[in-house]
Amino acid sequence: MPPRLIFFQARKTAIRAVRSPQQDRPSLCLRLAPQRSITTDEKPLPEAEKGSPGPNQEQLPHVSEEAASMNNITGDGGPEIEEQGTPVDEVLKRDKGSQAKAPKVMKEPMQPPSPKGTRSFSTSTRPRQGAVISFEDNGLQTTGHTFELPALPLAANMHMKYRYAPIVKQVTNLLMRDGKLSVAQRNMAMILNHLRTASPPSVNPDRPLLPGSPPASHLPLNPILYLTLAIDSVAPLLRIRAQKGMAGGGVALQMPVPLALRQRRRQAVMWILDSASKKPSRGSGRGGFAQKVAEEVIAIVEGRSGVWDRRGGIHKLAVSARANLNVRRR
Repeated sequence: MPPRLIFFQARKTAIRAVRSPQQDRPSLCLRLAPQRSITTDEKPLPEAEKGSPGPNQEQLPHVSEEAASMNNITGDGGPEIEEQGTPVDEVLKRDKGSQAKAPKVMKEPMQPPSPKGTRSFSTSTRPRQGAVISFEDNGLQTTGHTFELPALPLAANMHMKYRYAPIVKQVTNLLMRDGKLSVAQRNMAMILNHLRTASPPSVNPDRPLLPGSPPASHLPLNPILYLTLAIDSVAPLLRIRAQKGMAGGGVALQMPVPLALRQRRRQAVMWILDSASKKPSRGSGRGGFAQKVAEEVIAIVEGRSGVWDRRGGIHKLAVSARANLNVRRR
């Protein structure tokens, strides 16, 4: 038989330990030297010679003393050291405890002088005599002022809150939208400026203005009067209120109700703003609406505005409904 061939044979494997590179580095060992305290017994401090200051006992002189010694050497006059420092009187004034222990000679100059004699007047408070103050009584000189000083007491309308005319403030509030007061004030200023710079209007005799009004040629000189005259001329005197159940069976009757001055002006301004908003715009810009309102005011004075017809219609209806005032509720 042929010999058997053994392909798989057991091999001996030797496991060797691999040394890390850290083991090859030499190990360092720090040894701290023991601390050793030195006492006076082991090493005593040096002693000073006779007649001389010891260590850490010699101090530098003050700047003024050093300057005085240098001036004595050079022969110049130095600072007077004796007169420097705070006087004793000032120290005693600040320190109350030292005043009690100070000698009597130093206490006398610090005591306040005692009052001598009697006063010919009284220092007690007196009640105010006359709340009204006058510049003439006080002798104040008003020279140098461009305008005279205001008379006291001030009037109620002299407050900064009421510095504008009532009609101007009311129209400004009605012009305001979304709480933008500055925009409304700018539009109000443009309206008054347009009324001031426009040509004088021609009044229509069929639609006269309020009696006692100035001539039409004088209106541009006072734009606030111009605006007030136009609004008051078309302001309605009455308004119509529907009273339900007055005629019986749930039928409402129209009742005329008089209006106050502020209510009349508000209704007139609302009519003017409504008519101005319906006018076509002539261009773009921030002053377009203000120009249309100013033109509507001029048209009212000249009798060309449709606001006159609205006022006339309200008055005719109120005259015809005045008979309903005597009707009693059923």
